[in-house]
Amino acid sequence: MTRRQLARHGAWFGAAVALSVVGGEVISSVVGGTTPSAAAADDTVTLRFVQLSDSHLGFTGTANPDVTGSFSRAIDQVNALPYRPDFVMHTGDLTHLSTAAQFDQVKQMLGGVRAGGVHTVPGEHDSVGDHGRGYLATFGAGSAGDGWYSFDIKGVHVIALVNTLSLEQLGHLGPAQLDFVRRDVAGLSSDTPIIVFSHIPLFAMYPAWGWGTDDATQALSHLRRFSSVTCLNGHVHQLFTKTEGTVTFHSATTTAYPLPRPGVGPAPTPQTLPAGRLRAALGIREVSHVQGRTALAIKDSVLA
Repeated sequence: MTRRQLARHGAWFGAAVALSVVGGEVISSVVGGTTPSAAAADDTVTLRFVQLSDSHLGFTGTANPDVTGSFSRAIDQVNALPYRPDFVMHTGDLTHLSTAAQFDQVKQMLGGVRAGGVHTVPGEHDSVGDHGRGYLATFGAGSAGDGWYSFDIKGVHVIALVNTLSLEQLGHLGPAQLDFVRRDVAGLSSDTPIIVFSHIPLFAMYPAWGWGTDDATQALSHLRRFSSVTCLNGHVHQLFTKTEGTVTFHSATTTAYPLPRPGVGPAPTPQTLPAGRLRAALGIREVSHVQGRTALAIKDSVLA
């Protein structure tokens, strides 16, 4: 990849991702510095939420010498939205090394988010050396098992899964969590919109780098009867979308540092971008879901 291609690929790192659910369909668009219309902001029926991911507080390196600052700017972007999101979800790697100080810092920073609620799932960097005990002590209230849970809001059923604590080559959910998914959705009508959050993708994005979950097919088997399922993940530090039948997958970008495209280079290592090549990259991805049809529009980044 040329330096310009790398810069273009990484131009959306640092982004908060705003999503909305309208009439059951999730529609997503990165709109850069623009904001939704006043009419959309005044809509009290639509479910609106924001996804943050991969803040990696505690990371030190040339790829981003100030991860605290870039995460803070993403939070500022959330708070500047013309509406108050119903909730904010951080899809993991809140910290880089799972230290108590890093967990305390990210908890305090998320406490400054203006939203109806703040939720999280852990990444593999949130369980370094302790199988997620520090994460659960900080963010695990009200969850089951290793931190999974679900809730309902404005007619949408939200499921938060943990696939980072039993890692070998790929993400892993395990029998207890798979049974949780089965029981959790058993009583829901098939026209209930489902949104699933996890850190590692629930599809085989690039298994050679561990970008997939080995038992995701079993989890999704309990969800395929639903007319609208949207799975949102972090981990890969880049925007990516894939649709399989009624299931749409969206990979979020990061507030910390970009990673290479799948298969570019020997490993997913932090990419150091040329100084001055990027515009401020605090883009917004809006997602709306309308009558079982997902639409995604990404406005290309603009290089400085």
